[in-house]
Amino acid sequence: MKKVLSLILVLALALACSFALAEDASYRVAYIARAQADSFAAWLANAVKEEADKYPDITVDVFDGQANDETENSLIENAITNQYDCIIIQPNNGEAQRPYAEQVVAAGIVCITTNARIDGVEGASSVDADPYEQAAVNARLALEMVPENATAVILRGPAGNFHADKRYEAWQTEFFEKRPDVKVVGDDYANWNKDEAMALMEDWVTANEQPIGLIASMNDNMAAGALEVVKDNPDYANVLTFGVDGTAEACLLIQEGRMTATCLQNAYELAELLLDTAHKLLTGEETEINTDVGNPLYTKDNVQELYDIHVQAGALE
Repeated sequence: MKKVLSLILVLALALACSFALAEDASYRVAYIARAQADSFAAWLANAVKEEADKYPDITVDVFDGQANDETENSLIENAITNQYDCIIIQPNNGEAQRPYAEQVVAAGIVCITTNARIDGVEGASSVDADPYEQAAVNARLALEMVPENATAVILRGPAGNFHADKRYEAWQTEFFEKRPDVKVVGDDYANWNKDEAMALMEDWVTANEQPIGLIASMNDNMAAGALEVVKDNPDYANVLTFGVDGTAEACLLIQEGRMTATCLQNAYELAELLLDTAHKLLTGEETEINTDVGNPLYTKDNVQELYDIHVQAGALE
């Protein structure tokens, strides 16, 4: 009888220890950001760090890919070597990061790709948005607003980037193919970068006698750069400008009447889903998750809602 009681006591102690270990489990997550110089990427990275504070069993380290494939790939390799429990990749160029995401999975590490997802990586999960629809909601509004025979410029994201390519495709299909009267006088890559967009816009304004009537930008950062160039030019007081991301800067520009619309890619919502996804995968609750956020459009008519989102998050006062 004593032997049986001793065995029960040992088992009970072992079980208690296992519960204690489970409660004390700590997971290390490496978040590989595309580029902190990109306003949206910085917003998302900060949102991920803030969201991680809600998870006592998760710590997140953020690394800056500096919009460079070699740098980002090296950071992923280092995270594998350092045996992180989960690696979240925000690709600079999805195809360039694909083999490294596959290495993460092969190492038995939880792999999540985001903004933009890398499709077809077996064993990986993703949290993203629908980039075609993000641009399409802008393009459909532009159909109604852009005057006949206007001129337009297009600011593209990085070549080969899933979000950049799909947003450009949406503008072509949903607007330019339906409005052959609109003449495109500038179409180039600004790589999500404000300074590059400013340089392109300066050239386009100088090269065209007729004021540009439409700025179709694949993100808010480039749109803000283009608007900075013409902010004191009265000929551009009514230029129609569309972007994607719903950044705090875009919100203020819409309030000021300088920007027409933005589609919100909610970094707070993405961060919430990323940490929820990471936690479920790390604890074994799920084995694979692929999910998207929504694509709400904001104009002067409802921009207060966007402003309130940023105020609640502390990005605006």
